Amino acid sequence: MARPLDHAKRADLLAGVVEYIAEHGLGDLSLRPLAAELGTSSRMLIHYFKTKEELLVQALTTQRPDIPAIFADVTDAAALRERLGAFCSVNIAGEATTSVRVLLQVLGAACAPGSPYGEYANAAIATFIGTLTDALCRIDTTIDDPEAVATLLISGLRGIIQDRLITGDVERTDRAARLLIDQIIR
Repeated sequence: MARPLDHAKRADLLAGVVEYIAEHGLGDLSLRPLAAELGTSSRMLIHYFKTKEELLVQALTTQRPDIPAIFADVTDAAALRERLGAFCSVNIAGEATTSVRVLLQVLGAACAPGSPYGEYANAAIATFIGTLTDALCRIDTTIDDPEAVATLLISGLRGIIQDRLITGDVERTDRAARLLIDQIIR
């Protein structure tokens, strides 16, 4: 008879996985050292999550912000510029840094053909682009291709966030994020 899942333990494991990957990286992720760090066994991780990839995807899902809620009430360009700026600042400082570091690693890994992270990465990007496209349509109905504009913003800001996490250059990357946002959202 299969052992029932302890949902509280499962939630604790998911939180620990994100911290572990942020500290040790995704490239050489192995279940044994991960399990030891989490105070469990690789067998129990498989019991809870079936595969290493599913464990990572579920851990990331618990960390993903509610993007539609962040931009749902945006009705003018000033509010959208403010939200995008705040989103960048929050997600590259403090507690959010851990999940952003892991997400950037997963997005990179998703580029490989047949990556087990492709579906998760595609859904994360599609959610952000769709949400931002909707906000752009609300604030300016004259934008020729709001989806392309949203893609430019998301891709540009993701690169700036990655730059800041790698270099630690807060002042330069803040200026770059503000410039990108101000140039695109008028």
